[in-house]
Amino acid sequence: MDFQRIIEAAGQYLDAAGVAVMIVGALVSFPLALRGYRPKRVAGAGKLSLYTAYRQLLGRSILLGLELLVAADIIRTVAVTPTFTSVGVLAVIVIIRTFLSFSLELEITGRWPWQKQPDPAVAV
Repeated sequence: MDFQRIIEAAGQYLDAAGVAVMIVGALVSFPLALRGYRPKRVAGAGKLSLYTAYRQLLGRSILLGLELLVAADIIRTVAVTPTFTSVGVLAVIVIIRTFLSFSLELEITGRWPWQKQPDPAVAV
């Protein structure tokens, strides 16, 4: 097996892992939300509604899946004969997925990724 095939296979496996994370996350998020699970970052925020808890859990799995899909695209584009066209397509994909990640982070936590988490001791 040559290097290009190995890299292409690694990219395909990362693509499959990204999709699997999103599917498993969608399936596991609902039972976790029903049981009242809250992520640690919002543990002190009081009781969450079922919808809010499910949305936050699902958003986290989508974010992780997107990260894996971006990694797969980067591996395939950079390691296998990069051209200006393929790098341009990769740049557009990364920009779109970054925008989606920021939007999901805002929906999940209620703040932008670069904003500090509020200190619960000060809010008392």
